[in-house]
Amino acid sequence: MKSLYITSIEKYSGKTSLCLALGKIYQERGLNVGYLKPYSAHPWRIGDNIADEDAAFVIDTLGINAKPWEMAPVVVTSEMLRDHLTAKETVDYLPQVLDTARSLEERRDILLLEGGGSLREGYAIGLPTPDVARELGSAIVVVVKYIDDVCLLDDVLVAKLRLPKALTGVVINRVPQHALSYVNNLVVPFLEKKGVPVLGVLPDDNQLAALSVGEIVDVLKAEVLTACYEEDALVEALMVGAMTEDSALRRFRKQPNKAVITGGDRTDIQLAAMETSTTCLILTGNLHPSNLIIKQAEEMCVPILLVPGNTMETVEALDSIFGKTRLGQKDKLDKFIGFVKDNIDLKRLDKALKD
Repeated sequence: MKSLYITSIEKYSGKTSLCLALGKIYQERGLNVGYLKPYSAHPWRIGDNIADEDAAFVIDTLGINAKPWEMAPVVVTSEMLRDHLTAKETVDYLPQVLDTARSLEERRDILLLEGGGSLREGYAIGLPTPDVARELGSAIVVVVKYIDDVCLLDDVLVAKLRLPKALTGVVINRVPQHALSYVNNLVVPFLEKKGVPVLGVLPDDNQLAALSVGEIVDVLKAEVLTACYEEDALVEALMVGAMTEDSALRRFRKQPNKAVITGGDRTDIQLAAMETSTTCLILTGNLHPSNLIIKQAEEMCVPILLVPGNTMETVEALDSIFGKTRLGQKDKLDKFIGFVKDNIDLKRLDKALKD
């Protein structure tokens, strides 16, 4: 069985998205695709079981018949870490991962493995990416998110340093339009001369990084005050309404498809937001808006979400997940698959998996 280990330098670089896109592409070819997340430091409880949320999302989206906790064999909880640190004998978790992977060999044509949040993860409990990938004989692809011109080069070269012999290639992700020429014409040739295979460069896209209104409701535990509510509507930017009405209107006009976060008592800001392209209003402090605002929101089809936290807490909660590419909507997933097909050298990747 072929296996491909997809990892990254930093969190929210696009590993899960690439797993999904490649999984769908391989399924289109008629291959039976498996998925495994060998190590996770982000426990997610499902009933009495501990799993990984990304693993649950991937196997559900790819239609893989498996339990989420089966596809994330080692999930580090605070209790597990304390037990590991105080154990008289060192616990070896690698056999558990290998046994899970080998159990898939008879049923799958290709196994996609998703690394932890970064190449730093896994060392504390003996499951660093290089060791796991080597034991499984996996090709390794590192997803590197563009931050700035210098950071990009450093991040890719760090990946090469940490995986001197095992690196199959890198995918440079979320490159803004203004940097595409620089990356394609200068960075890629430079890295190839350094011995780093660059499999592709994916452009940034606001819609792919957008949050759905449904996701915002889930994260904030919000109460929806309007009958008009489309959970798949996308929010491409967050704006805090803490200024005068005139200033707010000028700023709001510059940003389409936004969520405006403001107090429930700021009727002026709420009206200004609804005069522009606003996906939803988020009202903080459990302060209900006036009936006039709710009526206007219904007419404009702008859902109003009421949250208990203050503005700062609300912004921090959304900032923690905003920008993480989430492909829960079919249109977003299809768009990202198109990006992968158009911009990643899949033939080069196929050859690396055969070698």
